Amino acid sequence: MSSWARRHVDRVGKFDRAITRKVARLPATPVDRGLLRLTSSADHSALWMVCAATLATRKGTPRRAALRGVISIAGASFTVNAVLKTLLARRRPATDLLPAYRRLIPVPRSSSFPSGHSAAAAAFVTAVGLESPRAAMALAPVAAAVVYSRVHTGAHWGSDVLVGSAVGCGVALATRRWWPVRESDEARATLREAPMLPDGKGLLLLVNPASGDSNYDPADDIAEALPAATLLRTDPDRDAADLLEEALAASTEPVQALGVAGGDGTVAAVAAVAVRHGLPLAVVPTGTLNHFARDLGVYDLQEVVDATAVGEAVSVDIARVDYSDENDGRTRHLINTASLGAYPDLVRRRERWQRRWGKWPAFVAAVVATVAQAKPLEIDLDGDRRLVWFVFVGNGPYHPRGAVPAFRDILDSGQLDVRWLRADLPWSRTRAALALLASTIGRSKVYGERLTPGLVVRLPRAEPLATDGEVAGAADSLRFSMAGRLTVYRRDESNPLWANRFRPHNRRGAWFPSA
Repeated sequence: MSSWARRHVDRVGKFDRAITRKVARLPATPVDRGLLRLTSSADHSALWMVCAATLATRKGTPRRAALRGVISIAGASFTVNAVLKTLLARRRPATDLLPAYRRLIPVPRSSSFPSGHSAAAAAFVTAVGLESPRAAMALAPVAAAVVYSRVHTGAHWGSDVLVGSAVGCGVALATRRWWPVRESDEARATLREAPMLPDGKGLLLLVNPASGDSNYDPADDIAEALPAATLLRTDPDRDAADLLEEALAASTEPVQALGVAGGDGTVAAVAAVAVRHGLPLAVVPTGTLNHFARDLGVYDLQEVVDATAVGEAVSVDIARVDYSDENDGRTRHLINTASLGAYPDLVRRRERWQRRWGKWPAFVAAVVATVAQAKPLEIDLDGDRRLVWFVFVGNGPYHPRGAVPAFRDILDSGQLDVRWLRADLPWSRTRAALALLASTIGRSKVYGERLTPGLVVRLPRAEPLATDGEVAGAADSLRFSMAGRLTVYRRDESNPLWANRFRPHNRRGAWFPSA
């Protein structure tokens, strides 16, 4: 070790011993026993897993905060325990430096530097704070107590917890590179007035009980919350749009708005009918992922009740794709995305396997199988011939640019977000995978993107098309365009009427009532 390094190590050692001596001189109090219990509760991050589970009970921001927190703990624990502790061996503080009643028994045997408990605490609270600052404020004192408890109980030196905390914060902040933070849980959109529907009067609402949780039928809850609404159930043997058209034609009362309770596929079908008839739309998110509702900023039935009662709504773009093969021409409306290439294969595999394995295991297995077996796709994009792995078309600009599309921050831009992954370069899949891991896909030659109001796609043969998470069919000619703007009910959070409600989707007020 050089003399420069030795001097700095000696300074750190003096600092650590000084901190430990000051802690040793503290008088005995009941806090000693409480800190022993607290530091033990954080073993293997059990304390933070309980906090994450509590946050995850609420949809929207709290659930995202919980997931980011757990991922950050995993990254911080790996960095500290699998990397730094193996490289930088250090003894724990000697047993005679602190009173026996204060010491943690048994003393951990791993390297003292850096503190894994401190890294996990800092990682979790920092990650939660990225999503919900107010939730992090509630957790920060607990995290600080855990960090201090490692010194108070003699498990670590002061520098151990400082470096561990810095590592945890750094890992949590680094997650933004791969998973962008959503500053608001509702995308920007122009406010619109819509018909007021007290108790749902004038609302014709289609319920798809097969969406989302197979053990939950939302119809009863919707009927209780909107007693004057007319509810219609989907039929597995009938097209949802046809059911609505028949109900509209047969209705003896004026229908002022359409509603839908289901996943994105059901929402897209009802949105198409709403566009054709010029009716506003109410969306109750009861699907598995609810991408459209999350971008819209509607997370539960109560928000739909509130918005429809007072006529609060926003303007939302709806795209369309006109496509054909050798025999037929069809049209689909898009609320989220469409894709050609590998993704339709993924959807087909997921739908085939999910009855046996469940949705999420089937999705993971489908991703692995699709990536391994994907074949390049010859395609013509507005006259530009390419060889690609897939083409993604988003209804509106997706964020972030130059990365995996995660969410929309504007709903009425009038633009399509077109992205593709080239297959004509050597090792293109490997290069793309490495670029994704390094979060540099936007600067990779294998990746392309552009915003456009319309797109014409031609293929040498019919290929599967997926729209809003469902395989729509096969096509060799496609024209993407904007179908128009739809008025969709959304609560205006600036309205004083909602000032005292719990707003789990409001980033600045997650799981707290508004001030």
